[in-house]
Amino acid sequence: MSTPRTGRTEPPDLERYDTEEPDDTEELDRPSGPTVTGTGDGPLAPAPVVPDSPGPGTGPDGADDPVNPAEAHGAAPSRCPVSGTGARPGGTAAAPVELPRHRTSPFDPPEAYAGLRERCPVAPLRLTLGPGDGDGWLVTRLADARAILSDRRFSHRNELIGLPLPPPFPLTEYAPPPAAPGAFIKMDQPEHSRYRRLIAKRFTMRGINALTPMITRITEESLDAMEAAGKPVDLVKHFAEPLPVRVMCEMLGVPDEVRGPLGDHLALLGRMEYSLEELITACTVIAEQLQGLLAAKRAEPADDLLSELAAGGKVTDEEWVNIAWALLGGGFDTTMNMLALGTFALLTRPEQLAAIRDRPELVDNAVEELLRYLTISHFGASRAALADVELHGTRIAKGDTVVVALPAANRDPAHFGTPDTLDITAPTQGHVAFGHGEHQCVGQHMARGVLRIAYPALFRRFPTLRLATAPDEVPLREDMLHYGVHELMVTW
Repeated sequence: MSTPRTGRTEPPDLERYDTEEPDDTEELDRPSGPTVTGTGDGPLAPAPVVPDSPGPGTGPDGADDPVNPAEAHGAAPSRCPVSGTGARPGGTAAAPVELPRHRTSPFDPPEAYAGLRERCPVAPLRLTLGPGDGDGWLVTRLADARAILSDRRFSHRNELIGLPLPPPFPLTEYAPPPAAPGAFIKMDQPEHSRYRRLIAKRFTMRGINALTPMITRITEESLDAMEAAGKPVDLVKHFAEPLPVRVMCEMLGVPDEVRGPLGDHLALLGRMEYSLEELITACTVIAEQLQGLLAAKRAEPADDLLSELAAGGKVTDEEWVNIAWALLGGGFDTTMNMLALGTFALLTRPEQLAAIRDRPELVDNAVEELLRYLTISHFGASRAALADVELHGTRIAKGDTVVVALPAANRDPAHFGTPDTLDITAPTQGHVAFGHGEHQCVGQHMARGVLRIAYPALFRRFPTLRLATAPDEVPLREDMLHYGVHELMVTW
């Protein structure tokens, strides 16, 4: 029997159900995060990201009070080795930490996060490459993560953010350009919302619910193919990978003959290491395939998102290609890893798997708990400070890179009473598996739609499904941008 959570719970988080209703366009432009007050020179005046004494309704969404980090963790911020004003003139700092990467369990984040979250919630972080000089900051508590990700004083622009990990190939200089037209993921307002509005309608919960018959059909066809492959079988190759790819491609309108070349080269860009030549080849092939697809959509439009974008006259050819690239890049990789890693976790926890089989009403919460517990965006979410901001007595200077450790935030005991336990009956509201704020994953409802259908269908089809190898022999995707498993051999 799993241990019930006894920590803080919140009212239902409306973001979980629908964050981007296209008819409410004002919501996309409304500043989020705590109200900025003070006597600074501009609109981004210095102020704590998380108020020390919050009043009612002052949380990132105005729905609940944020956790007071010092009180919730039973420790004063002064325990952090950073003193004075942090790693700035007038203060001293301990040596910056490396981004934690070493795991002792396939399902748990690196153990180093727990100590940082308790004693040094804003830790100096070693960056491997600029832009800018010096080191960055690593934030590990949930309340701080949600506040930073919903605060426009922290930018998602690629050209401002330093790297906490080595680049995929050696570089003598790191000066990334601004995001190309249409590459909205790496843009701030107002450009980010302008592009996001163009696709939002298809990705709302209502839009994804309309795709339930299609997702169900593809799920059953994928299970047929997996069964036909014979046992033992690699669940990644025969189920977890092809299912979300087919769903995304049918929604967007990507034909079969294009899926292979796109998938292969998008997968290369998800690796931690590749050569400059491989990068050039991958980008060239992806761009050529998408340009050809754009021409086809204009010649023979269909009822799909990419045809709609091509015919609307609201984007240039370059913008269309980059929007399609962003959607396919995210849709091909993330849901696949959650489906495979979640299956691995459930197969090693029979009581949780039995609950999913016996209580179908738990499926939605099970998906949320797996998202929280596993957090496949294992390197976090990076931002750049657009102004000086103080957090826990540490000054984050304008231009500093801040890495929000999503796996650490989703294991915060101040919010989740037993965060290191997988419990599909426990409250899950407030997790940041899909990020938070304006840049929260646009495809989150698509991922949920696939997972809530695929998990039960898999275990109905194969009620005796089990691992065909020892758990410690399952190869992990620690070398990829998104965590998961490279292969999961199963039998029944």
